[in-house]
Amino acid sequence: MPLTVVIAEDSVLLRVGITHLLTDAGFDVIDAVGNAEELLSSLAKRQPDVVVTDVRMPPTHTDEGIRAALVIRRQWPAVGVLVLSQYVEERYAVELLAGDTRGVGYLLKDRVADVTQFTDAVHRICDGGAVLDPDVVSQLFARSRRRDPLERLTPREQEVLRLMAEGRSNAGIAAALVVTEGAVEKHVTNIFSKLDLIGGDGSTRDHRRVLAVLHYLET
Repeated sequence: MPLTVVIAEDSVLLRVGITHLLTDAGFDVIDAVGNAEELLSSLAKRQPDVVVTDVRMPPTHTDEGIRAALVIRRQWPAVGVLVLSQYVEERYAVELLAGDTRGVGYLLKDRVADVTQFTDAVHRICDGGAVLDPDVVSQLFARSRRRDPLERLTPREQEVLRLMAEGRSNAGIAAALVVTEGAVEKHVTNIFSKLDLIGGDGSTRDHRRVLAVLHYLET
């Protein structure tokens, strides 16, 4: 069966565009709404595999979408949530990822134009992964460097940490850096050791590592 999606976007053009894009990629878009109230009403009737929602929606066009996303995370934790934003808004990303990071993501709307990247992000969220926009990661790194907390890491370890924070798997990091997965695993182990993030069994480590990195970068 195809993965089911509910879309919340007040721009009719973008809403229709995302609907067609996901439908063409094999998803079943079961609802597409224009505001946060309609989104929560839709979820109360039927829970999809994933929700794709804008941050800013009527009536105030401030944070209705992110607040709806947080409600969904609390009330329907099995539903994946992908939040789209026009600009990098760190506090929204951190707020969204402040709990369990399984099945959650934050991307800039520009990423929708890259169909493969966007649909891959939706699939990763449906599979329980975490997706974080590279521009958000860059801003968090820039902020953290002002306190120099990453001096203990080698340049290569910082590259790996950046890719980890984007939600990439070890295989994805290996492909991006053109190294072996074994080399990546060594870097990941060193990173967690140097940043005092050791802990948890193998099954929880993969789910927690994005959250752990984010918590480290924002402290």
